[in-house]
Amino acid sequence: MDEKTEQLRDIFMDVSDEASVTESQAAGRGSLTDTDEATVEERLGETVARMRERYDFRTALDDPALVGLVRGFYAGHEDAALAEELGVDESTVVEARLDLHLLRETDDDADFDVTAFRKRVVGGDATDEELAAAFDTDAETASRYRRVVEAQAAARGVSHRFTSEFEDALTEAGLATHMTAGVQETGLDEATEDIDSLDSDADVSM
Repeated sequence: MDEKTEQLRDIFMDVSDEASVTESQAAGRGSLTDTDEATVEERLGETVARMRERYDFRTALDDPALVGLVRGFYAGHEDAALAEELGVDESTVVEARLDLHLLRETDDDADFDVTAFRKRVVGGDATDEELAAAFDTDAETASRYRRVVEAQAAARGVSHRFTSEFEDALTEAGLATHMTAGVQETGLDEATEDIDSLDSDADVSM
């Protein structure tokens, strides 16, 4: 093989390799097939249905609407946008999110001591009015944070199993841009760990 022929061969190989990579990348970015889409919907729907059987959902949204909420949440949509997409008010979206253990970092933004609040809620029977008085806030705010505490406790109780199922289904399909891993260990959640640690220390000392 002469030098010129060898150069032409090298150029051909380089172009062929680049074309193969480009083709592969394009395939990876392709849209879902109807079969893939149906599989994602089915997997999300099954998880939502099992959660409905296990927990008392506080909204009237049906399973298809909740699946849409899950997809929107993991696509990075804010609550206001989700409310518009579902044709409901934002408070309904927040309730539905918490039903589904979908937590945001902002859910536990508070002007009071969240660890102390958590301790009063977990295993306690304080009313919203009593919590409001103890933490210098109003009953509506106390009720909202109690709801977050309950959702976090429920999620921790199953080791965030349901959110992991949502994420697995969407990640495998390349549809998830937002993960809950970064918001599972939030302030109120950390407070639970503090409480668990205290309980463990007490058991050891006994």
